[in-house]
Amino acid sequence: MHDWAAGPCVCVLLASIPTPQTPLLRASLPPLHPASVGHPITGQQDAFRAFHPDLKFVGKFLKPLLIGELAPEEPSQDHGKNSKIIEDFRALKKTAEDMNLFKTNHVFFLLLLAHIIALESIAWFTVFYFGNGWIPTLITAFVLATSQAQAGWLQHDYGHLSVYRKPKWNHLVHKFVIGHLKGASANWWNHRHFQHHAKPNIFHKDPDVNMLHVFVLGEWQPIEYGKKKLKYLPYNHQHEYFFLIGPPLLIPMYFQYQIIMTMIVHKNWVDLAWAISYYIRFFVTYIPFYGILGALLFLNFIRFLESHWFVWVTQMNHIVMEIDQEAYRDWFSSQLTATCNVEQSFFNDWFSGHLNFQIEHHLFPTMPRHNLHKIAPLVKSLCAKHGIEYQEKPLLRALLDIIRSLRKSGKLWLDAYLHK
Repeated sequence: MHDWAAGPCVCVLLASIPTPQTPLLRASLPPLHPASVGHPITGQQDAFRAFHPDLKFVGKFLKPLLIGELAPEEPSQDHGKNSKIIEDFRALKKTAEDMNLFKTNHVFFLLLLAHIIALESIAWFTVFYFGNGWIPTLITAFVLATSQAQAGWLQHDYGHLSVYRKPKWNHLVHKFVIGHLKGASANWWNHRHFQHHAKPNIFHKDPDVNMLHVFVLGEWQPIEYGKKKLKYLPYNHQHEYFFLIGPPLLIPMYFQYQIIMTMIVHKNWVDLAWAISYYIRFFVTYIPFYGILGALLFLNFIRFLESHWFVWVTQMNHIVMEIDQEAYRDWFSSQLTATCNVEQSFFNDWFSGHLNFQIEHHLFPTMPRHNLHKIAPLVKSLCAKHGIEYQEKPLLRALLDIIRSLRKSGKLWLDAYLHK
């Protein structure tokens, strides 16, 4: 993948490419380039507009891709879109702009970065002052896991271009935070995450619901697997083995391997250099206390702890919602169908990196997270106007709903496997 100087336009474009049943030349990418409305950017679909704060800048990247528009007699994939909802949502976004909700409080993000650096310092001081016994080591590991989780939420802000007005500054700091503070790849994250945002919870389009046959999700997939007698694992027990192979292994095994291989295979040398700087800093800091093997085990234990935090927070907003094939809804409806919120509190905001406002974040991905709570009442009003459910729940219930959802999907699979 190339650096994403123009933002996530490629991922949004890829997620919008028609299915094999609709030939590409016939579709001519109409959602992205409606020539009938004039400029190929100003008339853009809401998905594209949501990701790009500077439409003039990205316009030059899209002009060569403009093929044309569908002829009136050609079939369209827009049948599931509600024009009134689209109109009201665009009015809502204009209201958010008038309220300066896309304006960043830079002190907020500086404090977030400062508290991450403070956690790193506390971790080093703990093992330096108290030694490398079990108790100081465990305390240090939990502090560093907290630092890693918070750095993960912070890189998410820069990756979404929600901090600085100029994309290049967001990209630069993004590489620093995800690379030097976490040892991961900005390009890898961009490629995955913006596909998820463009088509959340849509099979074959959202990589976050590609579970590699380990889990079956939603209602459609388990029934299809059951009918086809697919049994890669005993899915009726997936709510139990989730605790063994979900939170413990996602980051230390799957993500860590995938990130390193992606950087090498795609020759993302800049990202690789940033990631190497993280590992150098970590091992130089902790090898004197634990030795090479001990530091390596220590690193993976930190990843193990962080992985639990990451999985529970990221899944509580999506895995419990509708997961299905493409329904071709309007932007607003598609995001509300696939996302839910967790109640606001100081702890919930910090613990989840404001992803407890997942609905508002998905609707306005470039909005600074400290303003998401301000737009939430207006989003609720728009949902009430159009009879769309706005789900918000306590944190504990949101976490328990993950297990309930997996159990429900597992039962659907078993019933279809045995009886259909």
